[in-house]
Amino acid sequence: MFYFYNPFLIAAAVIPAVVLMLYVYRADRLEKEPWPLLFSLLIQGVISTSLAVFTERLGSRLLNGMLSYDTWTYQILMNFLVVGLSEEGFKYLFLKRRTWLSPDFNCQFDGVVYAVFVSLGFALWENIDYVVMYGLHTAMVRSVTAVPGHACFGVFMGTWYGLARRYENYGDAEKSKRCRRLAVVCPVLLHGVYDLIATVESSPLSWVFVLFILTLFLVSFVMIRRQSRQDHFIR
Repeated sequence: MFYFYNPFLIAAAVIPAVVLMLYVYRADRLEKEPWPLLFSLLIQGVISTSLAVFTERLGSRLLNGMLSYDTWTYQILMNFLVVGLSEEGFKYLFLKRRTWLSPDFNCQFDGVVYAVFVSLGFALWENIDYVVMYGLHTAMVRSVTAVPGHACFGVFMGTWYGLARRYENYGDAEKSKRCRRLAVVCPVLLHGVYDLIATVESSPLSWVFVLFILTLFLVSFVMIRRQSRQDHFIR
């Protein structure tokens, strides 16, 4: 209970997500999104955390009844389907429900901003939970791994989501549908790889994990910069 009332721990859990939100918000070059919309997306991300926890617990019980924990089949199904699909799937559902028909969704880069805010809402609430339970060391580790990791998954989701909105506006429903699928599939795969490497107890894989997250962060940073520069109105 002490951790819950410790403002330094709460700040340590919240600040990394806030910094990343501000970075993406400032990268929105053509037209800034209204803060009430962004705040609502943040709340949608928080809500998606609770739903993902429920489906992950249910999926974990089902897998535990069918497979042994120490098998690759178990680890792959757990990290890609149970965890990755639950978390990224709920993020996408709330993202699309809140923004797809919004009149503010008038630039392709808006998709990235929206998806990152939902993802960081998820990461922020999840981070508070972890830090309250495990303390400052956990906050420090997650501030450079899990929190920016969720933001990166949001970048990939938002890239395809923004492209889907563009194709929809141009009347190409088939390409729009394909991009919406990729807006879920890409972050699920990245999330699954992230969790799989992180959960396997192996010294060589710890270096693979570091290389993976560094590459993920670099690619996401380049994607944000490039899409921000090339952004244009789609309505």
